[in-house]
Amino acid sequence: MENVKGVYILIALVAKRFNVNVGALDRLSFEKGTYAYVGSAQSNLERRVTRHLKKNKRKFWHIDYLLHNDNAKIAGIFYLTAGESKECWVAKELGKRGFLIDGFGSSDCNCRSHLFKLENCEFLRETMHELAI
Repeated sequence: MENVKGVYILIALVAKRFNVNVGALDRLSFEKGTYAYVGSAQSNLERRVTRHLKKNKRKFWHIDYLLHNDNAKIAGIFYLTAGESKECWVAKELGKRGFLIDGFGSSDCNCRSHLFKLENCEFLRETMHELAI
């Protein structure tokens, strides 16, 4: 999977409700449940995903603030080999299936969000590749 360009979705499980400061978004509350975060890596998708799996790292992206909390963990990873423009398309499609966290992960595009609370993420297996973690 070296040097793969693509769009990825991190499935994060939040074990119990917590609040966290998320950079410029200020304090956000995350309810217990399943969240899907859409991102892209246009040079090395595997390296980007590996970075997200680490707990101890510099907080750079909004998702880093969520995943740093002990009540949140990555439970699944899906990806598509695609150009960067597909990232926003995937986010819009997820927005049709879940509740969006306004402004999260979308400060560099026109999307309302790149993080969604979902009831179920099984549908992703039909359209994307799943990475073993």
